[in-house]
Amino acid sequence: MAKIVYGVSGEGSGHSSRAREMITYLEQLGHLVKVVSYDRGYRNLKDDFDVFETEGLHIASSNNRVSKVKTFTENLQRLPRGHQKLHALRKDIFKIFQPDCVITDFEPMTAYLAHHYDLPLISIDNQHRIRYMTYPCPARLQKERRMTVSIIRAMVPRPDVSLVTTFYYGEAKNDRTFFFPSIIRQSVQTRQPSDGGHVLVYLTSGFESFLKVLKSFARERFRVYGYDRDEQDGHIVYKPFSKAGFLKDLATCKAVMATAGFTLMTEAFYLRKPYLALPMRGQFEQELNAYLLARLKYGINLRRIRSEAIGNFLYRLPEYKNNLNTYRAEDNSAIKTMLAELMQDNCLRAKEFHSRRRH
Repeated sequence: MAKIVYGVSGEGSGHSSRAREMITYLEQLGHLVKVVSYDRGYRNLKDDFDVFETEGLHIASSNNRVSKVKTFTENLQRLPRGHQKLHALRKDIFKIFQPDCVITDFEPMTAYLAHHYDLPLISIDNQHRIRYMTYPCPARLQKERRMTVSIIRAMVPRPDVSLVTTFYYGEAKNDRTFFFPSIIRQSVQTRQPSDGGHVLVYLTSGFESFLKVLKSFARERFRVYGYDRDEQDGHIVYKPFSKAGFLKDLATCKAVMATAGFTLMTEAFYLRKPYLALPMRGQFEQELNAYLLARLKYGINLRRIRSEAIGNFLYRLPEYKNNLNTYRAEDNSAIKTMLAELMQDNCLRAKEFHSRRRH
């Protein structure tokens, strides 16, 4: 039995839904897991696991664009609490619990403490494909790509092993990075996809310009999440968030229109749903997701709101749906097998990677 600290980013729900699958598996193997997370990650995991609440960074946005000023000021306000949480994390988790290794899903405090205490560090996320995988990138995004690589490097010091989830497969840049299909929740795997005729729309609140354009498509039925409203405006139905309701609408929709977050995008691919991506401007990972989506012809990358592009997407749904038959819709067995091997004999194999990196 290994003692494991598992850090989970609290930004969005993708990190915690992925971590839930992996933490549950580790506990089933008999390992003892202490989870560290914040905000949405903490709220999503605290009722089912042993979770230490820490503090973390956030991205603030307005009208589907990153607000650099708001992001900076909000994170600056979190620094005093973050400093207190770091001391508590060192004392209550690392000194008393004394883990054998650390796993991080893009959570920086646990990653840095792994290096401080000279513990093996394993990353499980999709962010590290930006750092450790070759992939096509348009010239207009090269500056953001370089900046994002620097941010990832600053957030998570070099892992001993990187288990990277992806839907686009390039070459690994080192021998300690391994690629896997996206980790899909059991609640998604068990869904039987069908075509109920509606389009699922998921937006960050405040993206009114896109909703205004959708009103012109009177023949379509849109179910909109992200606005915490429960009302109908003609052919547009606003729905308050419900995990079961959202998954049902995802499984039965004919297409998805949403921001270009990795988790929802790959869950839609798994269910063979064409995707109109609305990447958050100034967020390189979303820009990259949408760009690669368009290259694979699973849908379109809508960087600027144009009604003719939306109409063209709806017209070409059969083509995109056919292309999605090439998507690797697999269960999570491959990445779980790799993780189990790393955890054998109290993380012996993880320690071997750690020793190799140090020497």
